[in-house]
Amino acid sequence: MQYILATHNKDKIIEMSRILEPLGIEAVTDRDLGISLPEVEETGTTFAQNAYLKAASACEATGLPAIADDSGIVVDALNGAPGVYSARYGGEDLDDKGRNRLLLSELDGVPHEQRTAHYACVICCVFPDGRAPITAQGEMHGILATEERGAGGFGYDPLFLVGERTVAEMTAEEKDEISHRGNALRAFRDILKGELGV
Repeated sequence: MQYILATHNKDKIIEMSRILEPLGIEAVTDRDLGISLPEVEETGTTFAQNAYLKAASACEATGLPAIADDSGIVVDALNGAPGVYSARYGGEDLDDKGRNRLLLSELDGVPHEQRTAHYACVICCVFPDGRAPITAQGEMHGILATEERGAGGFGYDPLFLVGERTVAEMTAEEKDEISHRGNALRAFRDILKGELGV
């Protein structure tokens, strides 16, 4: 059965497809379908609101069940920033490296024990038959390093320490086991199993 993923982030697509495949879900993108999903203005003030906006738009555009996520990093020393603005932190023209440099500069001088943070992810699925949307969330807690380490992952992963390693130093399988998106997708998968009766 096809579900459309309301994202153009290739890393998210790979990660979400890997976790949804065992449910018999073929995760497709608008590119796979030869269409282009409308841009969604993320006007929500929470991850859950933004995930719903993206899923509802994709479902309406395609007539398929649509899965969207909204996620980001929540830094305690920055009063929860960048939060829902994680992908736009510092402005649209910054890439991952630029955002990481900005975050490091914002935390300059903050001692190790006060560099606590967590990744948050909310997954939302909207169905074309009008049934209630499914929402699930997950978190991953850690400490922010003082320099980037590792070549894997994406986003803030090279800064996000879990134990002695950054997420960017982990294999994809290790990351899936503990990541905010992995935790949210597993919770989502369990809810969806009940919904589908599998």
